[in-house]
Amino acid sequence: MKPIAGLLIAFRLCLFSAAGETADVWPGTQSAFHDFDRYDFEIDGIASIVVAPKEVANGRPWIWRARFFGHEPQTDLALLEQGFHLVYADVAGLYGSPKAVARWDRVYDHFVSEHRFDPKVVLEGMSRGGLIIMNWAIAHPDRVHAIYGDAPVLDFKSWPGINEAIMTAYDLSDDEAQGYKGNPVDALSSLAKAKVPVLFVVGDIDKVVPVAENAAIFEERYRALGGPIRVIHKPDVGHHPHSLKDPAPIVDFILDAMQRPIP
Repeated sequence: MKPIAGLLIAFRLCLFSAAGETADVWPGTQSAFHDFDRYDFEIDGIASIVVAPKEVANGRPWIWRARFFGHEPQTDLALLEQGFHLVYADVAGLYGSPKAVARWDRVYDHFVSEHRFDPKVVLEGMSRGGLIIMNWAIAHPDRVHAIYGDAPVLDFKSWPGINEAIMTAYDLSDDEAQGYKGNPVDALSSLAKAKVPVLFVVGDIDKVVPVAENAAIFEERYRALGGPIRVIHKPDVGHHPHSLKDPAPIVDFILDAMQRPIP
C-alpha cells in the first residue's frame, strides 16, 4: 500500500479545485464537532447529523458513520480535513434490519439529490454499526466506495443473540431467526461481485463480538468470492478501544479505495 503522505497529496490534487466546492446552508441546530460545524436536523422524520468540512472537496465525498457518533473520531476528523462531509442517521434499535436499510435509503436520497453528495459513499460502522453498514452496502453495492468496520457485528446470532429485540426489528419468529440467512456473513455475493473494498479493525481477544464468529467468517467467505478485504488485528485487545490511535492506515485505505477503477 502507498505511503499515506503521498496518497493524501495525490488525492488532494485530484479532488480540490483552487476555490473548492460551494458550501451548503444547513438547517437545524448548529454546534461544534471539534473544530468543525455540526448540524442536527431531521430528514423525513429521521434524526440526522452532518458535519461540514472547512473546504469542500470536489466531488463532495462523504463518510457515513453508523452508531456511536463521536466515539474514537480519529478517522472522521482526518477525512473532514480532506474535505469530506461526515454524516450520521439514527437507526438505533433496528439492528441493521430491512427497516433500518429503508431509513438509510431515504437519507441517502436526500444527501445525493438535495446536496449533490458523491453517489458513492464511504461507510463506517463500529460494533453493532457493522450490521447496518453491511446490510445497506449489500443492498446497494453500486453506491459504496469502501467499507470500514471496527469490531463489527456481522451476525446477529453472535451478538446480541436471538432475542425479542432482534425478532421485533426483523419481524421474525424464533424459528425464523434461528434459520435466518440474511446476515452479512451469509450474503456477500453482491459486494464481492462489485469488488467493494472492505477494511476491518479488530481486537483479537474481543469477547463481546468474537472475531471468530464475525470478521473471520466474513473475511474467509469474501476472499473466496474474490472480494478485496484487509483486516488489521490488534493483539491482546478486546472489544475496546475501537479504532487506531493513529488513523493513517484507515485513511490510507479509504483514499486508495476511492481511486480504484469503477466496475
